Order: sequence, then C-alpha cells, then structure tokens
Amino acid sequence: MTAPISESWTRIENWLAEHAPATYAALAPPADPTDIAATERVIGRPLLKPLVRSLLRHDGLLDQRGSLLPGFYRPMSAREIAAAWQLLTGFYDQRTADEKGDEADYDFMKIGASSVLYGHPQLIPIARDVGGGHLVLDHRPEIDRGRVHEAEAVEGIRRISHELWTSLPVLMEAIATSLETDQPLNGYTPVVDQEQRLYWDFIPLRSDRTVHRS
Repeated sequence: MTAPISESWTRIENWLAEHAPATYAALAPPADPTDIAATERVIGRPLLKPLVRSLLRHDGLLDQRGSLLPGFYRPMSAREIAAAWQLLTGFYDQRTADEKGDEADYDFMKIGASSVLYGHPQLIPIARDVGGGHLVLDHRPEIDRGRVHEAEAVEGIRRISHELWTSLPVLMEAIATSLETDQPLNGYTPVVDQEQRLYWDFIPLRSDRTVHRS
C-alpha cells in the first residue's frame, strides 16, 4: 500500500536536512490556499488531492537551479502551475485532437508517446526542468488519471512505463526510499554536490545501454 504523500514528505525533509541542507532550505513554505483556488479557477477544474496536499506542504522549490525530482525536475508552486498551464495549452491543437479521437489515446497507450496530447488542458504541469520540459499530472477521467507523464515540445507527451510514475504518491514514496537507501531509482541515483544540494545522477540501466563490439 502506498504511503500518504505527507508521510513521504516527512521522510524526504528529514533526509535533506541531514544530507543536503541547501536543498532543504530551498523547500518553499506551504502554499496559500487562495493561490491553489486561483490556480483551479485558471485551469477550470479542481486539482487532484495528492497535488493539493503536496502544495500545502511545500509550494514548490525556491532554488531555480534545484532538482528535487528524478530527471532534473523542480516542483513548481501553485502560481507557477497556473502560468505553465496557460503556456502549454496554447500549443494544444484541438482540431487535430478531434480528428484523431480515440486513436490518439490508443497510440499514447500503445506507443508511449503522443504529440497530439501535448498541451492537453487536463494534463496539468507540476514540475519543470532547466530545458523547459515538464512533468504533467493526468487529470483526465480515464485509466491514466493520477499518473505522471513527461511533456517535451519535440516528443510531446511521453508515458513512462516504470511504476515510479503511477501516481504522485508513488513517486514521492519512491524518492524517499531512494534517498534513505542510496539505491538507484529507474537509473537515477541521489547525489549531493559541493554546495550541499541534491541532484540525480543518471546511469542508464544495463538493458538501456548500447553494446559495442570490436
């Protein structure tokens, strides 16, 4: 059974305070509920409860260079989520999506990527990397509701099969366990730099590496 997101946050905070104090200090204070309500008005729907609980614990990460989440992603504040949603939805092609219909969802589930779904108004951005890519939380009322996907302008929305991305609570619990055990998380290993900040060193899994023979 997956732990509540508040419990995972406590474990993450405790580890950061001891091992990566710079990142710990960069954790934002809890979000103002009025900011969350304003974000919900902008996107036109309630945010999923795990996201709200996470924002009420920490309203993003203050260090713009920081990456609390694997893949070099920085969790965003409620206000940043609203701004990013407005930006991404500007790229959504409703006409193409209507023409594709169920085919777009089928391709997404089968192939694991979709340019048609990029900017979909129910895929809510929750984190950003330095290159402008995002993690989005699926708010659609279908099988992937609550799942975390990657969003990138060239490849579109990527549905990562690893169980790590099943939900936000699963992701946060996996991060806490990886920090405490120093074990890789889908190829990412937690490392603390000289400035006492957490970052994730990516080491491809053996099955993902190209074997070169002389």
